[in-house]
Amino acid sequence: MHEQIVRFLNYLRVERNASSHTQDAYARDLHQLVEFARRRGYSLSDALSENGLLAFAQHLRGRGLAEASVERKLCAARAFARYLRREGILPEEATASVSTFHLPRKLPNALSREEVDRLLQQPDPATPLGLRDRAMLELAYAAGLRVSELVGLRLQDVQVEEGFVRVFGKRAKERWVPFGESARHALQQYLQFARPRLCGKHSEDYLFLSERGTPLSRTQFWLRLKQYARRAGITRPVSPHTLRHSFAVHLLQGGADLRAVQEMLGHASINTTQIYTRVSIDHLREVYQKHHPRA
Repeated sequence: MHEQIVRFLNYLRVERNASSHTQDAYARDLHQLVEFARRRGYSLSDALSENGLLAFAQHLRGRGLAEASVERKLCAARAFARYLRREGILPEEATASVSTFHLPRKLPNALSREEVDRLLQQPDPATPLGLRDRAMLELAYAAGLRVSELVGLRLQDVQVEEGFVRVFGKRAKERWVPFGESARHALQQYLQFARPRLCGKHSEDYLFLSERGTPLSRTQFWLRLKQYARRAGITRPVSPHTLRHSFAVHLLQGGADLRAVQEMLGHASINTTQIYTRVSIDHLREVYQKHHPRA
C-alpha cells in the first residue's frame, strides 16, 4: 500500500497540481490509514471498502478526533480509492460502495465589523514591521485571501493605484480581486517606507518580507495575527481564514451578489460559497428581531 500511496501523491503533484500542503496532508492521512489496516490485518480493498472506512472512522473518533478531522481523513481515503480504481489496481466493485460521510457544516467564524476595525488598528505604523502587518491585515480582509495566497504574493501581482490584486489560488487558478482605499493606503505606506528597509541582498520579489528580507511564512503571519487579536480584546479563536470568512460575510450582509463573492473567493463551486448566506440570514433575523415593532 505504501508504494501505491507514493504513486498517488506523485499523481496529485504532477496531474492535479496540488500544493505541497495538500500533498503533505494526504500523505499523513493515508499513512495513518495504512497503519490502521496493518493492525487490523486488512488488505488494500478491505481498508478502502465501505466497512473498512466505517471502522477507520470509528477508530479515529475513539481517539478523540473532531468530526472535521475524521471527514478530512476519509476524504483522502476516498480520493485514493478513486485513483486506484482509475488505474485498474482495484476493481470497481471493490470501491463502488464507499459511502460519502456527510458532516454538518460548521458556520464560518466571522468577526464583526467592530472587531475587524479594532484588529486593523493594532499594528504600530511607526515601525517597518507594523506597516507590513497593517498592510497584510488590510489586504487579507479587503480581498478575502487565503493565507497561502497572501504570503505568496509577488510585487507584480499588486496594482496598487488601480486597486486590484492578482491571486493564484488552488491548483494555480488565477483570479483578480479588487480592494479598497484602506488597503491601498496601507500598501502604499508599506511599499514606500517599510519594504525597502526589510529588503536584504538576497530578497526575492515577494511582496511581504520578514525581518531577514526573506518571504514571510504562513506560521509567522498566523502568530502575528494571534498577537494582534489578543491586543484588540478578541477572546475567541482568530486565524487567517477568519479574515477570509469575515470578508465574505460582510459583503453578503451589505447586499453583494453571491456569484460575485464566489468569484472573489476563488471557489470552484457556488455550493461552497452558499454557507455564507446562512450567516447573513441569521444576521438579518437578528436585525429584524431587534428593530421590528412586531418581532
